[in-house]
Amino acid sequence: MTFGTFFLPGPTEVRAEVLSAMTGPMLPHRGAAFETLFGRIMDGLGQVFRTTRPVYVSTSSATGLMEAGIRCAPPGRVLALVNGAFSERYAQIARACARETDVLAVPLGATFDLDTVRAQLAHTRYAAVTVVHSETSTGVLTDVRAITALARAAGAVCLIDSVTGIAGVPLEFDAWELDYVLTGSQKALALPPGLAFAAASDAFMRSAAASSDRGLYFDLVEFDAFARKRQTPNTPALSLLYALDAQLAAIMHEGIEARWARHAAMAAATHRWVADTSDATGVALGVLAPVGARATTVTAITLPEPLASDAIVKGVAAHGFVIGSGYGALKARTFRIGHMGDHTIDGLSHCLAACREVIREVRPA
Repeated sequence: MTFGTFFLPGPTEVRAEVLSAMTGPMLPHRGAAFETLFGRIMDGLGQVFRTTRPVYVSTSSATGLMEAGIRCAPPGRVLALVNGAFSERYAQIARACARETDVLAVPLGATFDLDTVRAQLAHTRYAAVTVVHSETSTGVLTDVRAITALARAAGAVCLIDSVTGIAGVPLEFDAWELDYVLTGSQKALALPPGLAFAAASDAFMRSAAASSDRGLYFDLVEFDAFARKRQTPNTPALSLLYALDAQLAAIMHEGIEARWARHAAMAAATHRWVADTSDATGVALGVLAPVGARATTVTAITLPEPLASDAIVKGVAAHGFVIGSGYGALKARTFRIGHMGDHTIDGLSHCLAACREVIREVRPA
């Protein structure tokens, strides 16, 4: 498979140069050479997260750092904002960590009315709010800056899953005064799966240090202490760190703001394609996420009956491109295109052309 054919909403395609970087030599992870490598990685991640705070690196999926956020949050009740499969997962993690958890849910494809969130926070005392920045199952983007401000005003911290946000969608950790943000390696960072990253505010970490129920492997206080020595608390996946180092250099060369703009351009092209293809084929396609709340990294495209996503996904695969079916309750009625990572408008156009051809092939007579 050549680069530019894999448009799944994660894991995303990884450039050959990044994959080849993983063949670097083994190093003692308590030695000077590793500390130099890890220091460079931390500097690059700081630019991606837009923070001067340490960015923690975990050898895990992003789920690990979702759990870390819950375990290290102040004790008390959790409010989970749910608008898709992965925001529901955050609620499940909170419950699994023995937190009393309330869910404020909106329909799939919707985002949150801020007045409703404010009212819920005024009604019940919460220690933490969980929210997904870019909901991969629906392609919906949530205003996490505004949600954090509401949580803070109510005395809660805000735990943000930005798995398909970071490096593809604007996020300013310091300027927006965020509490906790996590992501995974295999989405807009365009790396192999297996690493997760998080930033936490100084106030969040001071509160975490006072808690006795943080666990061990995902103890952010320990992550913080080792990060300041340019080390990891546990044996790291060194080969993945070599890939991360190479990719961060490429991201810094492009510039994070230019990377955001490229993702926005790909999203806009996809949205135009939906409208144009509907006109050209007579098939009533739609973008699930509403205008003004659309992620720039993934688009969930709705299908009219009797079309089903499996037929689209299989047909596009026969043309040499990989896209995603709908997720969870949306599996049959949507398909998803992941336009993130190192993809370009030109590469995306070939995928979209294949999608249009398949829609012509499978549309009802």
